Amino acid sequence: MQSTPASVPGLDRRLSAGIALTGVALMAVVVVGFVITRGIDVVIGLIGFGIATAGAWWVITERAVRRLGGAIAVAVGMAVIAVALTQALADPATVAVRLLTAGAVLAVATGCARYALAPDLHALDLTRESRRPAKPVLICNPKSGGGKVERFGIVSAARDLGVEVLVLGPDDDLEQLARDAVARGADCLGMAGGDGSQALVASVAVENGLPFVCISAGTRNHFALDLGLDREDPKAGLLAFRDAVERRVDHATVNGRLFVNNVSLGVYATVVHESSYRAEKAQTFATMLPDLLGRTAEPFDLQFTSPTGDEVDGSFVILVSNNPYTATASLDAATRRAMDTGRLGVIAISTSTGAEAARLLTRSALGLRRTSRFWHEFATEEFEIRSRGGRAFVGIDGEALELTTPLRFRSHPRELRLLVPAGNRAAAARRRARAVDLRSLVDLTRGQAPRM
Repeated sequence: MQSTPASVPGLDRRLSAGIALTGVALMAVVVVGFVITRGIDVVIGLIGFGIATAGAWWVITERAVRRLGGAIAVAVGMAVIAVALTQALADPATVAVRLLTAGAVLAVATGCARYALAPDLHALDLTRESRRPAKPVLICNPKSGGGKVERFGIVSAARDLGVEVLVLGPDDDLEQLARDAVARGADCLGMAGGDGSQALVASVAVENGLPFVCISAGTRNHFALDLGLDREDPKAGLLAFRDAVERRVDHATVNGRLFVNNVSLGVYATVVHESSYRAEKAQTFATMLPDLLGRTAEPFDLQFTSPTGDEVDGSFVILVSNNPYTATASLDAATRRAMDTGRLGVIAISTSTGAEAARLLTRSALGLRRTSRFWHEFATEEFEIRSRGGRAFVGIDGEALELTTPLRFRSHPRELRLLVPAGNRAAAARRRARAVDLRSLVDLTRGQAPRM
């Protein structure tokens, strides 16, 4: 596809991309220089990290004496790491100067990269693409997030904007409330609650071709976070009913059930099915993990085939997400920078011993986790998980369920119509621009439109 003239970068973006690339090169030189001059300290630190990781595995998967042995190994590993750090920082003044210089270079490079990759944020702030809904309906869960609906005055604020508000009662069926609202003529559905509730109401909106408004009134609100919405002030999201700025984002399904965040299988999905989990999360994990991951534990009955054709069996963690999560050491770790890639993110871990866990995490510390046979990470439009038993425990956006296998996952690109407050599209562009894509920076420096 040929680029239009508007997509050709100007001189300012080309220079910014070039400065960003120069900054990346300088940072690489700094890292290589540190490894050369302090290589033995790096090796000692990695040995300590491996010992601590193996010990931590024993702590969570063993009992009694072996658990105590694991705790001792963790202490020894941390002591070794401390020795390595002491040696590496033997000249604190020099180290401080180098860190400050590296930080300044990184700040300049990051700022230039952001400007080069996302130059039109002000234009996005001013964009209006949808009419104001005439009969919007907002469903509120008063118990979600420890009572955020009442604490932030969401009900009265929504009614002041002309929105019909339905408060979920203890005996109400959330999905049926949404369907009844549509039957009465609602032309927009909103949900003030947690991620599981968001997904359920969003599924009714998608089914009926209606726009959806996400109000972050849950406990963690991962969906709102990755959309770039303000989680600290849920009431600010209500402006979407008035401003009516539309975004198209992906949703995903597993066996036809919609989810907006992720589906987890393995350890987490098994633990959350326990009746004690809601009241005693930490205690339930501590009690169950030795049985699920210890020496006598059976491998999880979960199988899948990777895009490269590898057959993987027995993973104790499988996470399938609506758009890939950032799995690198960055401020965006464990979040999604984009919600419209049209792909599922898949991460699975298949270690079964402390030694394997130590090897995997040591490679991860070096940024080499993808080279480990115990780490599986890829993006795909469709995905399938099998089990010999024909059923599997799953956690869908935090909701514990048991489903028939095979589990068939599918991404639905840009099929969820979101109404968001003014400025949210610019916030989404900023999140995407934080993924510094060297290939795109090279394209911009050469005067070409970046490839997406």
